Amino acid sequence: MKKEVVILNGERNVSLTVYLLDVGGEFRTITRRPLVLVLPGGGYQFCSEREADPVALSYLKAGYHAAVLRYSVSAHSQWPNPLQDYEQAMEFLKEKAREWNIYADRIAVIGFSAGGHLAAAAATMSKNRPAAAILGYAVAGADVKGCSPTAPDTVSAVDRRTPPCFLFHTRNDNVVPVMNSIKFMEALTEHDITFESHIYSYGPHGFSTCDTSVQGQSTRRSRRVPNWVPDSVGWLREVFGDFDDQAEGLLEPEVKAHLSSDDEEFLSVDCTMGHVMGNPRGAELMEAALAWIRERTTASKSPLLQGEEMPPEMKKMVDRMLVRDALGFVQAGEDMLQSLDAQLRQIPSTRAER
Repeated sequence: MKKEVVILNGERNVSLTVYLLDVGGEFRTITRRPLVLVLPGGGYQFCSEREADPVALSYLKAGYHAAVLRYSVSAHSQWPNPLQDYEQAMEFLKEKAREWNIYADRIAVIGFSAGGHLAAAAATMSKNRPAAAILGYAVAGADVKGCSPTAPDTVSAVDRRTPPCFLFHTRNDNVVPVMNSIKFMEALTEHDITFESHIYSYGPHGFSTCDTSVQGQSTRRSRRVPNWVPDSVGWLREVFGDFDDQAEGLLEPEVKAHLSSDDEEFLSVDCTMGHVMGNPRGAELMEAALAWIRERTTASKSPLLQGEEMPPEMKKMVDRMLVRDALGFVQAGEDMLQSLDAQLRQIPSTRAER
């Protein structure tokens, strides 16, 4: 392993500590690695050492390169200084990607508390958005002014370009209330962003990895809190793709950035019903498919098959469902789904208002 410390801004005491694992040789098919960029907390007054290198080491153990950004704090924390530090760090890492064997398109950011706010800002409003974001008891929208009067609300900044997110928090956090994470999850849901969340029953603020090297055994917290570390590693492997032991590179990701394929170039059964029915040619195909199923399913009482005018709330629910799932409820077979999917994939994914 190689360690490098890079001074990004001497005047503001901004540095990037990079830990690079070996590739090739005994690692055979691993010629590059994803990287996790760690943003420690500290209320924008300091960068917590408990949330710096100990966190980086957890991801190094999992096979990822890691870096710790000690960004602008205290007298230099005026926004957007911290975000500019992040942008500079990301640009530097991408420039070094070939030399340091980094997947430039597989850089995740992890932040804690105020560092979680910076990670959320990176995910929602930066030029160099990460490929994934891990937010630990992060300040988001509800209490952002409590740690920095100039820091922006990240909840309202969530959009379709926000990457997949992993969030963890404790229910009784009395420094950063859990509603910060809940409001952020609501925004992710509204914009169809993939996420995973772990809200543990009880535990203190600032627990970092929550093993005994950073958190005393006498601390009152759920024994399951440390599980966020392996859970986040498993989630990253789903989002980035795991290492392939048969050939160079990574396996295909198991999880997409969005739950639906509404943003894809062509329609498919993985688009939402509302999106497909908002496309004239897509609606025509769906109506034909439903008519075909209706002729062969006399016992079903589903409004989809009965041709009934659905109540507004039910229509809203159906519009959010994937075509694949909606047709599953009316017992469409796999052959039917494959046939419909092949036809939908011939239709450009444009949408008109229903």
